[in-house]
Amino acid sequence: MTGLSVLIADDHLLVRDTVAHYLAAEGDVTVALAGSLPEALRAIEARGRFDVVLLDVGMPGFDGLAGIERAVAANGPGAVVLFSGGLKRAFVADAVARGARGFIPKTLPARSLIHALRFVADGRVYLPVQFLGDEGAGADAPLAGLTPQEGRVLRHLCAGMSNKEIARAMDLSEVTIKTHMRAICQKLGAKNRTHAAMIATPHLG
Repeated sequence: MTGLSVLIADDHLLVRDTVAHYLAAEGDVTVALAGSLPEALRAIEARGRFDVVLLDVGMPGFDGLAGIERAVAANGPGAVVLFSGGLKRAFVADAVARGARGFIPKTLPARSLIHALRFVADGRVYLPVQFLGDEGAGADAPLAGLTPQEGRVLRHLCAGMSNKEIARAMDLSEVTIKTHMRAICQKLGAKNRTHAAMIATPHLG
């Protein structure tokens, strides 16, 4: 995907400027900034929809789930994603039910951020790896047979990461990741890693 447009709605200047600088350096990414929900809504109205709106749930003017609904309605059919240091599963689930495309934590490695943004811009729901597992949103069939570790590997795979990138992100060897990938493909009945991602994606939101 090229020509990605992103609105970073966050009142923390350091976070906002750092993320904007990183995305601008990634190539064909257009970045706009807002420091409050009203400012974000005005930016969407002035420009038209963004491919992705990163919405900090702690910024001024944010009104919980009602604020998420307003942002989703304003930016449709573009994506609105929660952007925070940490959120409860129940809140994220309620937000997704209201149209948000998941939750990108501020603890996500920078190299994974662009993958996550392209993932949601493509119409899919992104959740942190810890949300996938025995109690996670994707724990139903056909993913129920995966171990928590395999679930984390699969989440990274669906975010577009290579085996080498997954190994770095999980602090494991690439050989271990390949072993997990073989087990994942076997359990999902997938021919290869791409097929595994295709099978898993509808069950990750």
